[in-house]
Amino acid sequence: MLQHLTFLCHESELEEGYSHGFDPWRDGRDTVLALRWQGQVRVYRNLCPHLNVTMQYRKDRFMSGDGQHIVCFAHGALFRPDNGSCVLGPCLGQSLQALPAWIDERGGMWLSGINPATVSGATSCGSMASI
Repeated sequence: MLQHLTFLCHESELEEGYSHGFDPWRDGRDTVLALRWQGQVRVYRNLCPHLNVTMQYRKDRFMSGDGQHIVCFAHGALFRPDNGSCVLGPCLGQSLQALPAWIDERGGMWLSGINPATVSGATSCGSMASI
């Protein structure tokens, strides 16, 4: 069975408490966000569950000013970085869509088992491999 892998970055590029946006399927915008929170890498779809809009106000700006939450700058909704659940705002009780990712033995971070067509309508693949 083949598993599709889409490369995002090297894990060392993710600093504790900071986020990065990625356009893994060359959709022309960041459809995925990744961050390191309490030592764990988390990857989410860059889409607020309230109105299905992207969340950052500029490149790689997903975190609140105090660095404690992922924030949707369109609505001010706050999400827990560890599990993506909304704790304040119009989508209270909803969550960001977590995406399956893994880190290889060299520190490369990969999205795994993702059909690009299911994430924000992306149709082309960037750095993709099959195993």
